[in-house]
Amino acid sequence: MKNRLKNALDVAGPLIGLLVVVLLFALLAPDRFLSAYNFKTVATQTVIVSLGAIGMTYVMISGGIDLSVGSVIALVSVVTAMLLRDGHGEGVAALGGIATGALVGAVNGLIVTRLAIVPFIATLGTMGVARGVAKYLADEQTVRAEAGWIADLMTKTPDPTWLLLAKGVWITLLLALAMTLVLRRTVFGVHTFAVGSSEATARLCGVPVERVKIGVYVLAGLFAGVAGVMQFGRLTVGDPTTAMGLELDVIAAVVIGGGSLSGGRGSIAGALLGAFFMSVLANGCTLTGVPTYVQEILVGTIIVAAVALDRWRR
Repeated sequence: MKNRLKNALDVAGPLIGLLVVVLLFALLAPDRFLSAYNFKTVATQTVIVSLGAIGMTYVMISGGIDLSVGSVIALVSVVTAMLLRDGHGEGVAALGGIATGALVGAVNGLIVTRLAIVPFIATLGTMGVARGVAKYLADEQTVRAEAGWIADLMTKTPDPTWLLLAKGVWITLLLALAMTLVLRRTVFGVHTFAVGSSEATARLCGVPVERVKIGVYVLAGLFAGVAGVMQFGRLTVGDPTTAMGLELDVIAAVVIGGGSLSGGRGSIAGALLGAFFMSVLANGCTLTGVPTYVQEILVGTIIVAAVALDRWRR
């Protein structure tokens, strides 16, 4: 009962913040902000960060962090485009891109566990490697290819129209639901919380700590791969320079959603609310003419406040 109350409070915080931001921009720009088209736009823009945040939630609950997410998304978009350009079908290209993300995640997990390098440094290194490999494969230019049905995933007006939102939005919600069940109802989810709460205690209780850590990084890479495929569908080109700094947005979404940088705390629902909060904030600022640097200051302030609140709760 106590844990359920904590989870509810973790979700309630970002939800209240989201409602306040929505109300603010609804008053400042009611005609443009409250339109159905703008809501579809915000929902579609949230997909990439939300997918990254799902995987990042597992990593941060386990007490780690992954700075390579943005670079992996760029690498996956390039790999997907190259496979399509070379004549492979959309399904093969999408699976190839997702597998690439999972492979980078496995490398991250092995570096953290086998070489005993702190996650911040390990993933900072793979962030540079993944970005460099993406530029090498793309010959430092965009890779053009026919996106096929992958592009349809990020179309704001989906076919069939009764879906109302882009197919990528529904895919993200279904994946979020599935990963919530895994986190809350499976042994792997329980072990993830145990490792993040106290790694030493988890070892004494027989939890396979190294296996769990590798698993969460593979999962993060897997979801970064899905995000990379969606990014390719959105841009319809493989761009090695895309998603620069996106890892900060992903981490911010998890922190705003109640996740802790110290580990042992977080939820998929909170991470999605955090991602949507940031998209609404960016969208509202753009519609009301707020300069980009002000948006960056606001996001940075919100992140610091969220981390300070987490420390206070602990």
